[in-house]
Amino acid sequence: MPQESKPIKRPLRIILDSNALFVPLQFKIDIFEELKLLNMKFELILLPPIRRELEKLAEKGSPKTRKNASYALKIAEKCKVVELDKKYDSSSPDDTVFQVAHEWKCPVFTNDRELRKRLRNINVPVIYVRQKSRLEIDGRI
Repeated sequence: MPQESKPIKRPLRIILDSNALFVPLQFKIDIFEELKLLNMKFELILLPPIRRELEKLAEKGSPKTRKNASYALKIAEKCKVVELDKKYDSSSPDDTVFQVAHEWKCPVFTNDRELRKRLRNINVPVIYVRQKSRLEIDGRI
């Protein structure tokens, strides 16, 4: 009898907003360790507009911002960069995160209150920092 093949379970994709990459510096939270609490395989996704935003901050921000953005870019190296269609080129980084999360139906890690609200309105789960000490998930993953 042929063996039934199991569907390959892909890791959960989590899109990172730029401010998520500042969390380790700002709140001394190891985001990679904290996300292990999901008890599932996950893949942190960095979208090109977010990387460009960090690169711009690392180049043109205040000295403190440049230092923090450079650190955030180092953390970003542990993430998977996903190239996007040209249709996203004109949108702001937040709009891109919103559109991709909506299409992929995958959670977003952001502390941006406005973006969180927009994502929750379309039932996209949001991971964010709660009480400056831990990560919290709003919505079901």
